[in-house]
Amino acid sequence: MMATAFIGYVLPWGQMSFWGATVITSLFGAIPVFGEMIVQWLWGGFAVDNATLNRFFSLHYLLPFVIAALVGLHLILLHTHGSNNNPLGSDGKSNTVAFFTYFVQTKYVFVFSLLAILFMVLVCFYPNLLGHTDNYIPANPMVTPTHIVPEWYFLPFYAILRSIPHKLGGVITMGVAIVILAFLPFIMPKYYGRSFFLRPLSRKFF
Repeated sequence: MMATAFIGYVLPWGQMSFWGATVITSLFGAIPVFGEMIVQWLWGGFAVDNATLNRFFSLHYLLPFVIAALVGLHLILLHTHGSNNNPLGSDGKSNTVAFFTYFVQTKYVFVFSLLAILFMVLVCFYPNLLGHTDNYIPANPMVTPTHIVPEWYFLPFYAILRSIPHKLGGVITMGVAIVILAFLPFIMPKYYGRSFFLRPLSRKFF
C-alpha cells in the first residue's frame, strides 16, 4: 500500500512529485555494492525521467491487484483460523461470533460507508485540502523546491530518515520499523495467547 501511494503521488509529475521520486529512489543508493544499479533500474536511466514515469504508471496499475489478492488471502485465513474476538484472545475457536451478519453488516458496511462519505466530501468539495501547492508547478529538474516534504501519510517515515544523519542507517531503521510488525505474533510463544494483552514484549515492539 505504501508503494502504491508513493508511486501514485509521482504520477501528477509536479515539482513535489518529481523531487519526491528523486529523493526516495535515491535512498536505494545507500545499499552497499548494488545500490547504484538498483537506482538506475528504478529510474530506467541515469535520472528520473519519462522512463521512470512509465514504470511507475505500470506499477501503480498492477499493485492494487496484488493488494486485492492479499485482502482475499486475509479473509481466507480469517475464516480458517478465526480472529481474536475476545479480550484475552486466548482461543480463536471458542466463543466465536458469526462473520455474517455481525462483521459484514455491523462492522464492514458501517465503516466502509463512513470512509466513503469522508472520501466523497474530500473529492467533491475539498480536492486541494491535503495537496501541496508546489505540485501544481510542472516538474522541472533545474529548480529545487524550498522544502521537499512528503505527503502527510509518509511523515512518520520522513521523521525517521531526518532523525538519523547516516543515510544507510536511516534507510535500515525505516525498513525495520515496517518489517518488525510482521514478526510481532512470533515474539512470544502461543501459550501466552494470541492477543497483545498477554504479550508485553510484543506491545513494546509495537
